[in-house]
Amino acid sequence: MKKPNQPPVTIHAISELHRLVGLPAPAHPLISLVDNTKLYIDKEHFPETLLLDFYKISYKHTLNGRIGYGQGYYDFDQGGMIFTAPHQLLAIDKDTEYYGLSLLIHPDLLRGYPLATSISKYGFFSYDTNEALHLSAKEKETIIGVLENIGHELKCSIDDFSQDVLISYVEVLLNYSNRFYKRQFITRKAVNHDLLTKMETLLTHHLDTRRGLQTGLPTVEYLADQLHLSPRYLSDMLRSLTGQSAQQHIHQKLIDKAKEYLTNTNLSVAEIAYELGFEYPQSFNKLFKSKTMLTPVAFKAQFFSS
Repeated sequence: MKKPNQPPVTIHAISELHRLVGLPAPAHPLISLVDNTKLYIDKEHFPETLLLDFYKISYKHTLNGRIGYGQGYYDFDQGGMIFTAPHQLLAIDKDTEYYGLSLLIHPDLLRGYPLATSISKYGFFSYDTNEALHLSAKEKETIIGVLENIGHELKCSIDDFSQDVLISYVEVLLNYSNRFYKRQFITRKAVNHDLLTKMETLLTHHLDTRRGLQTGLPTVEYLADQLHLSPRYLSDMLRSLTGQSAQQHIHQKLIDKAKEYLTNTNLSVAEIAYELGFEYPQSFNKLFKSKTMLTPVAFKAQFFSS
């Protein structure tokens, strides 16, 4: 009988995953487009979790569970996309059935191309499953069209241009996905403003209750966990609303609280630094000066000079 909580199974090659799910060998060793309806999952023996050494971009015709995938009344419902980077843990729901496509891309396909470096700018590879991209009918048509072009290219004989063409299509797919995520931030604007308010409340509570003395500086990871978001999604969402990342919001709150201490208390600069959660006063001095162009002492002197 299968033991619960088994360690994840690492899949190094795309061909290895094909064998695991009962598919024939891929036409290209470094990239594959999979029709999810053709998978064969042995529910009794299939691993509970997987670690893939390659990228996985999935289009699902139906995202099962509005809560599980973060879908609300403000989202489109023509299916959606989930992006997974190499070495991310995949939990396998063996009872879920859906129609869709999965594009598997090994990092070696990108070597020697600018995309090998620039792919890290696509933050959605770090999003959680419940931060899936929900597509409109027109967006779905666009995504499916690009995937079908990739599938057509994979059916052709490999030649000197194959890799260039495939990588071009992958980059187009990522850029469209980026555009559609930006649109999703806009259509979720009201909800995201509520999240921004909750985050501001969390930061204010953290600083007003002097939690920095016990737990240190507030972190993006802490805020994201409290809001049930991934850190990267939180930062991208905030940047779409305010132009600032989550870390920049934290820094601004720290500076605002520091100014309050400097103008309304007799605490020393070192004491203020520890109150805020800094381990070293020098770090506080450096951040304060970078944001205000003044040292904390110089800022305080503006209010108490004779």
